[in-house]
Amino acid sequence: MQERLVDRHPEVPADQLVAQMVPPPMFDEVSFASYIPDPKEPSQAAAVRKAEEFAGQVAKIHKAASKKSLFGKKKAVTGAGLYLDGGFGVGKTHLLASIFHSAPAPKSFGTFGELTNLVGALGFVNAVERLSANSLLCIDEFELDDPGDTTMVSRLLTELSAAGVSIAATSNTLPSQLGEGRFAAQDFLREIKKLGAIFEPVRVDGPDYRHRDLPPAPEPTSPEVLAERAAATPGSTLDDYDALLSHLSTLHPSKYGALINGVTSVFVAGVHPVTDQAVALRIVVLADRLYDASIPVTVSGAKLDEIFSQEMLDGGYRKKYLRAISRLLALSRFEAATA
Repeated sequence: MQERLVDRHPEVPADQLVAQMVPPPMFDEVSFASYIPDPKEPSQAAAVRKAEEFAGQVAKIHKAASKKSLFGKKKAVTGAGLYLDGGFGVGKTHLLASIFHSAPAPKSFGTFGELTNLVGALGFVNAVERLSANSLLCIDEFELDDPGDTTMVSRLLTELSAAGVSIAATSNTLPSQLGEGRFAAQDFLREIKKLGAIFEPVRVDGPDYRHRDLPPAPEPTSPEVLAERAAATPGSTLDDYDALLSHLSTLHPSKYGALINGVTSVFVAGVHPVTDQAVALRIVVLADRLYDASIPVTVSGAKLDEIFSQEMLDGGYRKKYLRAISRLLALSRFEAATA
Protein backbone atom coordinates (compact mmCIF):
# COMPACT_ATOMS: atom_id res chain seq x y z
CA MET A 1 0.00 0.00 0.00
CA GLN A 2 1.28 3.47 -0.90
CA GLU A 3 2.60 5.37 2.10
CA ARG A 4 1.45 8.95 2.78
CA LEU A 5 3.05 11.73 4.83
CA VAL A 6 -0.38 12.64 6.21
CA ASP A 7 -0.46 9.28 8.01
CA ARG A 8 2.72 10.08 9.90
CA HIS A 9 2.52 11.70 13.33
CA PRO A 10 6.12 12.01 14.58
CA GLU A 11 6.90 12.74 18.21
CA VAL A 12 10.31 14.28 18.84
CA PRO A 13 11.55 14.39 22.47
CA ALA A 14 13.22 17.60 23.64
CA ASP A 15 16.65 15.94 23.84
CA GLN A 16 16.32 14.77 20.24
CA LEU A 17 15.29 18.25 19.06
CA VAL A 18 18.63 19.57 20.28
CA ALA A 19 20.63 16.51 19.19
CA GLN A 20 19.36 16.76 15.61
CA MET A 21 20.77 20.29 15.24
CA VAL A 22 23.75 19.31 13.06
CA PRO A 23 24.82 20.32 9.54
CA PRO A 24 22.91 18.79 6.60
CA PRO A 25 24.41 15.50 5.32
CA MET A 26 25.92 17.26 2.27
CA PHE A 27 28.23 19.11 4.70
CA ASP A 28 29.24 16.08 6.78
CA GLU A 29 32.75 15.88 5.35
CA VAL A 30 33.61 19.53 4.66
CA SER A 31 36.60 21.27 6.22
CA PHE A 32 38.57 24.48 5.92
CA ALA A 33 41.04 22.61 3.69
CA SER A 34 38.29 21.50 1.29
CA TYR A 35 37.09 25.07 0.72
CA ILE A 36 38.70 26.25 -2.52
CA PRO A 37 38.80 30.08 -2.59
CA ASP A 38 38.26 31.84 -5.89
CA PRO A 39 41.59 33.56 -6.72
CA LYS A 40 39.57 36.43 -8.21
CA GLU A 41 37.87 36.99 -4.84
CA PRO A 42 40.55 37.60 -2.15
CA SER A 43 37.88 38.00 0.53
CA GLN A 44 37.20 34.25 0.29
CA ALA A 45 40.72 33.25 1.36
CA ALA A 46 40.56 35.90 4.08
CA ALA A 47 37.24 34.47 5.28
CA VAL A 48 38.76 30.98 5.56
CA ARG A 49 41.56 32.37 7.74
CA LYS A 50 39.07 34.25 9.92
CA ALA A 51 36.89 31.16 10.28
CA GLU A 52 39.87 29.01 11.30
CA GLU A 53 40.97 31.60 13.83
CA PHE A 54 37.45 31.78 15.21
CA ALA A 55 37.30 27.97 15.56
CA GLY A 56 40.47 28.15 17.66
CA GLN A 57 38.88 30.83 19.83
CA VAL A 58 35.81 28.67 20.41
CA ALA A 59 37.84 25.84 21.92
CA LYS A 60 39.80 28.19 24.24
CA ILE A 61 36.65 30.03 25.40
CA HIS A 62 34.79 26.79 26.08
CA LYS A 63 37.71 25.43 28.11
CA ALA A 64 37.87 28.64 30.15
CA ALA A 65 34.08 28.73 30.63
CA SER A 66 34.09 25.12 31.88
CA LYS A 67 36.52 25.85 34.69
CA LYS A 68 35.13 26.41 38.17
CA SER A 69 36.11 29.22 40.47
CA LEU A 70 37.17 28.69 44.10
CA PHE A 71 33.49 28.88 45.05
CA GLY A 72 32.46 26.09 42.68
CA LYS A 73 30.81 28.35 40.09
CA LYS A 74 31.61 28.55 36.40
CA LYS A 75 33.81 31.47 35.50
CA ALA A 76 32.12 34.33 33.67
CA VAL A 77 33.45 34.12 30.10
CA THR A 78 31.82 35.78 27.11
CA GLY A 79 31.53 33.83 23.87
CA ALA A 80 33.01 35.04 20.58
CA GLY A 81 30.91 35.91 17.53
CA LEU A 82 31.53 35.60 13.77
CA TYR A 83 29.11 36.74 11.06
CA LEU A 84 29.80 35.60 7.48
CA ASP A 85 28.07 38.00 5.10
CA GLY A 86 27.80 37.39 1.37
CA GLY A 87 25.61 36.36 -1.55
CA PHE A 88 24.32 32.89 -2.35
CA GLY A 89 26.77 30.30 -3.62
CA VAL A 90 30.00 31.69 -2.16
CA GLY A 91 30.55 28.89 0.37
CA LYS A 92 29.36 30.50 3.60
CA THR A 93 27.58 27.33 4.78
CA HIS A 94 30.70 25.29 3.93
CA LEU A 95 32.73 27.54 6.24
CA LEU A 96 30.05 27.47 8.94
CA ALA A 97 29.95 23.66 8.89
CA SER A 98 33.77 23.59 9.02
CA ILE A 99 33.68 25.74 12.15
CA PHE A 100 31.11 23.34 13.64
CA HIS A 101 33.23 20.26 12.90
CA SER A 102 36.26 21.94 14.52
CA ALA A 103 34.50 22.88 17.76
CA PRO A 104 34.38 20.72 20.90
CA ALA A 105 31.08 19.12 21.89
CA PRO A 106 28.41 19.96 22.86
CA LYS A 107 27.55 22.18 19.89
CA SER A 108 24.54 22.94 17.69
CA PHE A 109 23.99 23.84 14.03
CA GLY A 110 20.74 24.96 12.44
CA THR A 111 19.12 27.48 10.18
CA PHE A 112 17.66 30.62 11.68
CA GLY A 113 14.20 29.09 11.19
CA GLU A 114 15.22 25.88 12.97
CA LEU A 115 16.50 27.90 15.91
CA THR A 116 13.27 29.88 16.30
CA ASN A 117 11.29 26.64 15.92
CA LEU A 118 13.42 25.03 18.64
CA VAL A 119 12.71 27.89 21.04
CA GLY A 120 9.01 27.65 20.19
CA ALA A 121 8.97 23.91 20.88
CA LEU A 122 11.04 23.93 24.08
CA GLY A 123 10.10 27.31 25.52
CA PHE A 124 12.60 30.13 25.96
CA VAL A 125 13.95 29.22 29.41
CA ASN A 126 14.37 25.53 28.53
CA ALA A 127 16.08 26.39 25.23
CA VAL A 128 18.55 28.73 26.94
CA GLU A 129 19.30 26.11 29.58
CA ARG A 130 19.99 23.38 27.01
CA LEU A 131 22.04 25.55 24.64
CA SER A 132 24.06 27.23 27.41
CA ALA A 133 26.21 24.11 27.79
CA ASN A 134 27.37 24.46 24.18
CA SER A 135 30.79 25.58 23.06
CA LEU A 136 29.20 26.82 19.84
CA LEU A 137 25.90 27.70 18.18
CA CYS A 138 25.97 27.93 14.36
CA ILE A 139 23.09 29.76 12.67
CA ASP A 140 22.77 29.43 8.91
CA GLU A 141 20.73 31.94 6.85
CA PHE A 142 20.36 34.45 9.66
CA GLU A 143 17.49 36.81 8.92
CA LEU A 144 14.89 38.83 10.81
CA ASP A 145 11.43 38.74 9.27
CA ASP A 146 9.27 40.02 12.09
CA PRO A 147 9.58 41.97 15.35
CA GLY A 148 8.81 38.93 17.50
CA ASP A 149 11.87 37.11 16.18
CA THR A 150 13.99 40.23 16.63
CA THR A 151 13.19 40.56 20.31
CA MET A 152 13.41 36.85 21.06
CA VAL A 153 16.65 36.19 19.17
CA SER A 154 18.31 39.30 20.59
CA ARG A 155 17.58 38.12 24.11
CA LEU A 156 18.51 34.48 23.36
CA LEU A 157 21.89 35.24 21.80
CA THR A 158 22.74 37.83 24.44
CA GLU A 159 22.13 35.28 27.20
CA LEU A 160 24.03 32.51 25.41
CA SER A 161 27.00 34.75 24.68
CA ALA A 162 27.11 35.82 28.34
CA ALA A 163 27.14 32.12 29.28
CA GLY A 164 30.30 31.56 27.23
CA VAL A 165 28.66 30.15 24.08
CA SER A 166 30.37 31.31 20.90
CA ILE A 167 28.05 32.09 17.99
CA ALA A 168 28.76 31.88 14.25
CA ALA A 169 26.21 32.90 11.65
CA THR A 170 25.80 33.31 7.89
CA SER A 171 23.56 35.77 6.09
CA ASN A 172 23.29 37.92 3.00
CA THR A 173 22.34 40.93 5.13
CA LEU A 174 24.71 42.85 7.39
CA PRO A 175 23.75 42.85 11.11
CA SER A 176 23.01 46.59 11.03
CA GLN A 177 20.57 46.08 8.15
CA LEU A 178 18.59 43.16 9.54
CA GLY A 179 14.85 43.67 9.33
CA GLU A 180 14.99 46.43 6.71
CA GLY A 181 12.04 46.25 4.34
CA ARG A 182 10.33 43.58 6.44
CA PHE A 183 8.94 45.45 9.45
CA ALA A 184 9.41 48.73 11.30
CA ALA A 185 13.08 48.03 12.01
CA GLN A 186 13.60 51.50 13.46
CA ASP A 187 11.33 50.54 16.36
CA PHE A 188 13.66 47.65 17.20
CA LEU A 189 16.96 49.41 16.58
CA ARG A 190 18.21 48.71 20.11
CA GLU A 191 17.73 44.95 19.68
CA ILE A 192 19.30 45.01 16.22
CA LYS A 193 22.32 46.96 17.52
CA LYS A 194 22.61 44.49 20.39
CA LEU A 195 22.73 41.63 17.89
CA GLY A 196 25.32 43.45 15.80
CA ALA A 197 27.54 43.92 18.85
CA ILE A 198 27.76 40.15 19.35
CA PHE A 199 29.38 39.49 15.98
CA GLU A 200 32.50 40.39 14.02
CA PRO A 201 31.27 40.73 10.41
CA VAL A 202 33.38 39.06 7.71
CA ARG A 203 32.55 39.63 4.05
CA VAL A 204 32.64 36.70 1.58
CA ASP A 205 32.44 38.07 -1.96
CA GLY A 206 31.66 36.21 -5.16
CA PRO A 207 28.96 35.88 -7.82
CA ASP A 208 25.65 36.73 -6.14
CA TYR A 209 23.02 34.28 -7.30
CA ARG A 210 20.23 36.49 -5.95
CA HIS A 211 20.51 38.47 -9.20
CA ARG A 212 20.26 35.48 -11.48
CA ASP A 213 16.89 34.29 -12.78
CA LEU A 214 15.80 30.85 -11.68
CA PRO A 215 15.80 28.27 -14.48
CA PRO A 216 12.32 27.40 -15.76
CA ALA A 217 10.39 24.82 -13.77
CA PRO A 218 9.82 21.42 -15.39
CA GLU A 219 6.31 20.61 -16.54
CA PRO A 220 4.22 18.93 -13.81
CA THR A 221 3.54 15.20 -14.15
CA SER A 222 0.01 14.03 -14.91
CA PRO A 223 -1.92 12.61 -11.92
CA GLU A 224 -1.95 9.14 -13.48
CA VAL A 225 1.77 9.03 -14.18
CA LEU A 226 2.48 10.53 -10.74
CA ALA A 227 0.63 7.66 -9.03
CA GLU A 228 2.38 5.07 -11.23
CA ARG A 229 5.82 6.47 -10.47
CA ALA A 230 5.10 6.65 -6.76
CA ALA A 231 3.94 3.03 -6.73
CA ALA A 232 7.12 1.99 -8.56
CA THR A 233 9.43 3.84 -6.13
CA PRO A 234 10.20 1.90 -2.91
CA GLY A 235 10.06 4.05 0.21
CA SER A 236 8.19 6.89 -1.49
CA THR A 237 5.14 8.83 -0.30
CA LEU A 238 2.18 10.12 -2.33
CA ASP A 239 -0.03 12.88 -0.92
CA ASP A 240 -2.78 15.21 -2.00
CA TYR A 241 -1.44 18.77 -1.78
CA ASP A 242 -4.30 20.25 0.24
CA ALA A 243 -4.36 17.28 2.60
CA LEU A 244 -0.59 17.61 3.13
CA LEU A 245 -0.83 21.34 3.84
CA SER A 246 -3.61 20.66 6.34
CA HIS A 247 -1.48 17.97 8.01
CA LEU A 248 1.51 20.32 8.27
CA SER A 249 -0.66 22.76 10.22
CA THR A 250 -1.11 20.10 12.94
CA LEU A 251 2.64 19.59 13.42
CA HIS A 252 5.16 21.93 14.98
CA PRO A 253 7.75 22.85 12.29
CA SER A 254 10.47 21.32 14.48
CA LYS A 255 8.93 17.92 13.59
CA TYR A 256 9.07 18.30 9.80
CA GLY A 257 12.47 16.62 9.66
CA ALA A 258 11.10 13.59 11.51
CA LEU A 259 8.04 13.62 9.22
CA ILE A 260 10.18 12.80 6.17
CA ASN A 261 12.70 10.57 7.95
CA GLY A 262 13.40 7.46 5.88
CA VAL A 263 11.42 8.65 2.85
CA THR A 264 13.18 8.07 -0.48
CA SER A 265 11.03 10.30 -2.70
CA VAL A 266 8.05 12.62 -2.24
CA PHE A 267 5.18 12.76 -4.73
CA VAL A 268 2.46 15.42 -4.37
CA ALA A 269 -0.74 15.62 -6.40
CA GLY A 270 -2.78 18.74 -7.15
CA VAL A 271 -0.23 21.46 -6.39
CA HIS A 272 -1.64 25.00 -6.69
CA PRO A 273 -0.67 28.53 -5.62
CA VAL A 274 -1.16 29.40 -1.96
CA THR A 275 -2.30 32.79 -0.72
CA ASP A 276 -2.11 32.33 3.05
CA GLN A 277 1.18 33.44 4.61
CA ALA A 278 1.12 30.86 7.43
CA VAL A 279 0.62 28.06 4.89
CA ALA A 280 3.38 29.44 2.67
CA LEU A 281 5.87 29.56 5.54
CA ARG A 282 5.13 25.90 6.36
CA ILE A 283 5.98 25.05 2.76
CA VAL A 284 9.27 26.92 3.19
CA VAL A 285 10.20 24.83 6.24
CA LEU A 286 9.23 21.57 4.52
CA ALA A 287 11.24 22.56 1.43
CA ASP A 288 14.28 23.22 3.63
CA ARG A 289 14.00 19.83 5.35
CA LEU A 290 13.52 18.01 2.01
CA TYR A 291 16.53 19.81 0.57
CA ASP A 292 18.71 19.04 3.60
CA ALA A 293 17.81 15.37 3.22
CA SER A 294 18.21 15.42 -0.61
CA ILE A 295 14.78 13.86 -1.10
CA PRO A 296 13.51 14.12 -4.72
CA VAL A 297 10.14 15.81 -5.28
CA THR A 298 7.66 15.23 -8.14
CA VAL A 299 4.30 16.98 -8.46
CA SER A 300 1.17 17.22 -10.55
CA GLY A 301 -0.91 20.38 -10.92
CA ALA A 302 0.82 23.78 -10.98
CA LYS A 303 4.51 24.29 -11.62
CA LEU A 304 6.68 24.59 -8.54
CA ASP A 305 7.70 28.16 -9.42
CA GLU A 306 4.02 29.15 -9.23
CA ILE A 307 3.27 28.05 -5.66
CA PHE A 308 3.70 31.59 -4.25
CA SER A 309 1.80 34.51 -5.75
CA GLN A 310 3.64 37.57 -7.05
CA GLU A 311 2.12 39.58 -4.21
CA MET A 312 3.70 37.19 -1.71
CA LEU A 313 7.03 37.29 -3.55
CA ASP A 314 6.98 41.09 -3.35
CA GLY A 315 6.46 41.00 0.44
CA GLY A 316 8.75 40.75 3.44
CA TYR A 317 9.34 36.99 3.10
CA ARG A 318 10.61 37.23 -0.49
CA LYS A 319 14.00 35.65 0.27
CA LYS A 320 12.41 32.70 2.04
CA TYR A 321 9.97 32.05 -0.81
CA LEU A 322 12.62 32.30 -3.52
CA ARG A 323 14.88 29.94 -1.58
CA ALA A 324 12.02 27.44 -1.24
CA ILE A 325 11.26 27.61 -4.98
CA SER A 326 14.94 27.20 -5.87
CA ARG A 327 15.30 24.18 -3.60
CA LEU A 328 12.10 22.49 -4.74
CA LEU A 329 13.12 22.99 -8.37
CA ALA A 330 16.49 21.40 -7.65
CA LEU A 331 14.79 18.43 -6.00
CA SER A 332 12.28 18.07 -8.84
CA ARG A 333 15.10 17.98 -11.40
CA PHE A 334 16.92 15.36 -9.37
CA GLU A 335 13.80 13.20 -9.50
CA ALA A 336 13.38 13.76 -13.22
CA ALA A 337 17.00 12.81 -13.82
CA THR A 338 16.73 9.57 -11.83
CA ALA A 339 13.30 8.46 -13.06
